[in-house]
Amino acid sequence: MALPDLLQQLDEFVTAAVTAFGQAASPQALEESRVEFLGAKSGVLRALQKQLGALEPADRPQGGKRFNEVKRAVEAAFQEASARLASGATQRSDRRVVEFDATLPGRHFRLGHLHPITQTIEELKDIMGRLGFSVADGPEIEDERHNFEALNIPLEHPARDPLDNFYLAVAQGGSPGPLLLRSQTSTVQIRVMEQTPPPVRIIAIGRVYRPDTADATHYPMFHQMEGLLVDRRVTMADLKTVLRLFATSYLGHDVHIRFRPSFFPFTEPSVEVDMSWEDGWIEFGGAGMVDPNVLRAVGYDPDAVTGFAFGLGVERLCMRRHGVSDIREFYRNDVRFLRQF
Repeated sequence: MALPDLLQQLDEFVTAAVTAFGQAASPQALEESRVEFLGAKSGVLRALQKQLGALEPADRPQGGKRFNEVKRAVEAAFQEASARLASGATQRSDRRVVEFDATLPGRHFRLGHLHPITQTIEELKDIMGRLGFSVADGPEIEDERHNFEALNIPLEHPARDPLDNFYLAVAQGGSPGPLLLRSQTSTVQIRVMEQTPPPVRIIAIGRVYRPDTADATHYPMFHQMEGLLVDRRVTMADLKTVLRLFATSYLGHDVHIRFRPSFFPFTEPSVEVDMSWEDGWIEFGGAGMVDPNVLRAVGYDPDAVTGFAFGLGVERLCMRRHGVSDIREFYRNDVRFLRQF
C-alpha cells in the first residue's frame, strides 16, 4: 500500500463521513451513517486502519498521524450531529419555514436580454426597412463563383489568396470549385439578383469570416450589412441620400456624409464613405455603383439598369454608438460588460 493512496482515501473518507452526519435528518439516519463509517466490524474507518499495516515502515508514522486526525474529526462530527438532533434543531428549522412572512417583498430575478450586436442588427433592419429595403439572407459557406467570380474578382486578385480566406477541406457537394466561409455579404446580392429581375432593393446582414489577427479593431468573425439597389436611372446621388438618411436615423442627429475615391472590384466608381460625428469624420464603410461586369454575371443588362451597393461593419457601428474601444469585448461573454446594453 503506497502512502499517497492511503492519504487520499483518508481525505475522501472524512469528507464523506462529515457530509453524511451533517445531512442526517433523524436519529435513525444518523445511526445508519455511524455504522457505515465508524462501525467496529465493517465500518470504513476499520478497513482503513487495517491498511496501515501494509505501509512501508518509514511511512507508518505519517500514515498513523493522519489516521488519528481523521478519526478525531469524524467522531467530532458525529457528536455534533447527535447534539443537533437531540436539541430539536431540525424541528425548529421546520417551524421557521412555516412561519415565513409572505408579505415581505420578494427577490427580483435578473432577466437576460439580447446581445448588443443582435440589438444593433435589429435596429439596422428596422431603419433600412423604413427606407424601403427588404432583408435577404444567404449561406455562410460559399463557392468561389459567388464569393469572387460573379463579384468581378479575377483568379489572380490578391483577395483570393488562401492566406486571406477560410477555405474548407470538405466535400464540395456538387458546388463548382473549392468551398470557403464567405468573406463578405456581397455574396447575397449575387444570389438575389440571379433569382430576381430588377428592380431589387435589399439589405443582407450576417456573419463574415477573414483570418485576421484579433486585436482592438479586428476579429476573424464579424458582421456586415450589405445594401443593394438596382433599378433604372440609379445614381451616386441616390446612394449618398440613402446613406445620409440611414446615418441620421441611427445616430439620432444631423450627420454629414462625404465620399472619398477608392477601388473595389465589384463597384465602379468606388468610394469610401465617411460621416461627421461629434466634431470629427469617421470611416463609415465602402460603397459605389455596381460594376457592369457584376450586372452581366447575373444576367442583367447594364445598359438598361444601374445600381449602387454599400457595405457597413455592424461591430463598428455598435462600437461607435456605445463608445466601445475593443471589438473583442463583444465575444468574451463577460456578463459584467454585456449587462450594460
